[in-house]
Amino acid sequence: MSAPFEHDHLPILIVAGPTASGKSALALDLADAFDGVVINADSMQVYKELRVLSARPDDSETSRAPHRLYGVLSGREACSAGKWREMAMAEIADCHANGKLPIITGGTGMYLNALTQGIAPIPDVPRRIRDTVTDELDALGHAVFFEKLKHDDPETAATLDGTNTQRLIRAAEVFAHTGRGLASWHKEPVITPPENMKFKKLCYMPPRDILYDRCNRRFDLMIEQGAIDEVRDLLTLRLPQTAPVKKAVGVRELSSHLAGEIDLDTAKEKSQRETRRYAKRQLTWFRHQMSDKEIIDAQYSESLAAKMRHDVNQFLLTTPK
Repeated sequence: MSAPFEHDHLPILIVAGPTASGKSALALDLADAFDGVVINADSMQVYKELRVLSARPDDSETSRAPHRLYGVLSGREACSAGKWREMAMAEIADCHANGKLPIITGGTGMYLNALTQGIAPIPDVPRRIRDTVTDELDALGHAVFFEKLKHDDPETAATLDGTNTQRLIRAAEVFAHTGRGLASWHKEPVITPPENMKFKKLCYMPPRDILYDRCNRRFDLMIEQGAIDEVRDLLTLRLPQTAPVKKAVGVRELSSHLAGEIDLDTAKEKSQRETRRYAKRQLTWFRHQMSDKEIIDAQYSESLAAKMRHDVNQFLLTTPK
């Protein structure tokens, strides 16, 4: 075990980027080089049911360095940015206490912002309330449910279009639990990261043609690795359509294939298209919403890896143990 980091200098490395960019491989290389622990910041990789479709690290990767927050939640649970931040902060504290470099990697921007920029102090909503709200939406339908939200929380409702199921449920559950609307909570001072935490943000964004090709090839590999069986097993859980785990790219398309509605080639084409669209949205988000980042836009190579190791080493020299 390495010596703990000094309390006044707690380094945290962020390796962010769109899906299929290769950020996980970069994070693992840096974990090898700097005695690091890889901590997941992907909203789908937290679910144990999505090993294949979320491209969770395999045994050969997890044997090279410790990995945390992968497959830790049931698909029946919702993982908010606040809940993820709480889990991540605990893992980061454990790393620092044991002299390990925490390496946060993933593509869920709201998770990364919650950690590095701060988050509104919204209390966690108990699962029973979330289930009740979800059942109410199913019973009333979107239009009536939205009208009820407009009555209860007009300020938040004014920011919604009434068709986004997840956002409707989130707004209604917060109001049901706290008696205050989301918009009201977002006016509160945010919970910011401690001042002694020092972040270095690497944003890995390879050229778009390379990224899109990786998206296509990776989904082909997912099929070979058992994605269809994974979706079949997920369907046996009979989760509500509003369950976040069912929003993973490929779940809807392969569910349609298993139901006999489309053939496998069509399911693959649709999934690959959705993966590319998701990657494009992530590219846009990281370019415009992530601050103080170092963009890596070259294809991965040993010379690039050497540069990254040098940059991280310089960062660590400013945060001595």
